[in-house]
Amino acid sequence: MSALVIVLPLCAAVLHATWNAALRSSADRLWFVTVMSFATTLAAIPLVLLLPAPLKESWPYLGVSALLQVIYSFLLAYAYALGELGQVYPIVRGSVPLLVTVGAFLLAGQRLGGEALLGIALISAAILSQAFAGAHAERRALTHAVVTALFVASYVTADALGVRRAGNPQSYAAWIWVIYGALMPAGFLLSRRGMKLDLRVRDTWKAAAGGLLSFGSYGAVIAALALGNVGAISALRETSIVFSALIGRLFLGETLSVRRALVCLTVTAGAVLIGYAR
Repeated sequence: MSALVIVLPLCAAVLHATWNAALRSSADRLWFVTVMSFATTLAAIPLVLLLPAPLKESWPYLGVSALLQVIYSFLLAYAYALGELGQVYPIVRGSVPLLVTVGAFLLAGQRLGGEALLGIALISAAILSQAFAGAHAERRALTHAVVTALFVASYVTADALGVRRAGNPQSYAAWIWVIYGALMPAGFLLSRRGMKLDLRVRDTWKAAAGGLLSFGSYGAVIAALALGNVGAISALRETSIVFSALIGRLFLGETLSVRRALVCLTVTAGAVLIGYAR
């Protein structure tokens, strides 16, 4: 595996953990993630204009994925209102490979090897330790994190099916951002009476930067997948769990207790094992 294939998913992991930290630190998280959608849409429009349109067979998956991502954004914003970055992020990210792997076994009959089973056991143990050892507020945050992960796993599955029918993976990804960019503000306006967007306010530019970080993270993963092994790249990508714990401690003032550090490391190990098992 080349150095570039290693660096790209690691950069994606740092970028993903960073924009989640920015979202967690904002006062109005739903507004923040909506402004992020403006930035990702603007970044995707040139690609939509330059690349061929996805084949018609992929459009139902595009629509379903974009809608699921809107619901995920709402849930993630609420989860961060209940818990800290170091609590919510590891469960959301770690549960996704677990749910996708179990779903592939139940729905597609894919056999699970020893690495995948061990990875599932590690992630499950970490989540259960959070559930039984945490206070009531922590358990509420945990519940919302797991539900959020369920929607992430759902849109990942939709994308896995849709991108194979699109004819052009980059075009499919660009159209996802554009459709999501239309649905997310609509969802926000349905939940609120209006939306204020002031370019003179620092948080507006902070949210826009978060959107570009999200776009860059996704692009880095796509570039890595074109060059190297899917399982290894997926495993490296999940190191974002560790980065989120460090960012939460260094920049958000969150407590990095021994238990929380062990949970992060256990979830990361489980995700890496599942990644290599793919």
